[in-house]
Amino acid sequence: MIRPSDRVSDIQPYYFATKLKEIAELNENGAKVINLGIGSPDLNPPESAVETLKSSLKVNAAHQYQSYYGLPELRQAFIDFYQQHYMTRIESIQNVLPLIGSKEGIMHISMAYLNQGDKVLVPNPGYPAYSACTQLAGGLPLHYNLDGKNNWIPDLDKIKQLDLTDVKLMWINSPHMPSGSVIPKETLSDLISFACEHNILLCHDNPYAFILNDEPQSIMSLRGATDCCLELFSLSKAFNMSGWRIGALIGDPRLLDPIIRFKSNMDSGMFKPMQLAAVSALMSDQSWFDNLNATYRKRKETVHQILDSLRCKYNETQSGLFVWAQHPILTGRELSDKILADAKVFITPGFIFGDQGRASIRISLCNTVEVLNNAHQRILQTL
Repeated sequence: MIRPSDRVSDIQPYYFATKLKEIAELNENGAKVINLGIGSPDLNPPESAVETLKSSLKVNAAHQYQSYYGLPELRQAFIDFYQQHYMTRIESIQNVLPLIGSKEGIMHISMAYLNQGDKVLVPNPGYPAYSACTQLAGGLPLHYNLDGKNNWIPDLDKIKQLDLTDVKLMWINSPHMPSGSVIPKETLSDLISFACEHNILLCHDNPYAFILNDEPQSIMSLRGATDCCLELFSLSKAFNMSGWRIGALIGDPRLLDPIIRFKSNMDSGMFKPMQLAAVSALMSDQSWFDNLNATYRKRKETVHQILDSLRCKYNETQSGLFVWAQHPILTGRELSDKILADAKVFITPGFIFGDQGRASIRISLCNTVEVLNNAHQRILQTL
């Protein structure tokens, strides 16, 4: 047996990869599990993006290698989008790096900036990829705890009490996954000042800004952000294009340059028709988001009914694609396992996002009201 590298020896498979395999085995035995765990949008992308993809398949040079920097028109489309929807001025296309999904950007940032032993401030609970990519790049995750008492918002006073020696990066995420909390603008400004003071690269992962969020915000609109911040934006959630794998990294060209150097050795550019389709999606007006959120609000009401039946507590003002909740007695894992065994409904346990989430569960809004009602009826029959 050939021994794998040390960098992957301590990295576990992504939780959902293992859980989906378990659910598939249950379904093979006739269980027909209803999956309320995965945040993969089930709604269609903008029709304009689909039509552009189809028509652009016949464009000259559509099937050739593309620029490592992305099409100029796609980079400009991101700039126009930021101006229209964030009221944020991006200096030039040199401040935009299109990505094959924003998840790859987490890895590219980590590989481009971390040396062996560098520390990274990672939210707990938080997206597992922050820690995994840190470790794969040779860094050390330094978790900062979020809790419900502070509405899952970073507590800068507590973060300053940590040993910040060798901290190189910090991950923040607003609206936060999994809790749906939104970091106030004042706190974001304080985080920027903190990062600049300590020479830390502040990375804002921002895929949920337009989902059930009345005031979408970009960290790049705030004073000082260009000096020490990068922002990841994704079309996966905002435009129901998760399988298309299209995102972007926004920041000062000097901060993007190391990432481009790494990324250009990893891929050979994005398929041109996909880029052109993304341009069409980014040109969508506010009505697109209004209609999208009208659907998610109806689904969220049904999810609240499920959680009420389970006697769970939750914050009704959460943003994003999920509802985060706590049971008065059971841990998230105990409740998740019980519902899966008794009702054949899968709900994500919060421990997978860090030990600060062990008391919580997370339900996705990426199912129709009919599916959610069916899940609710199954659960009611087991109570």
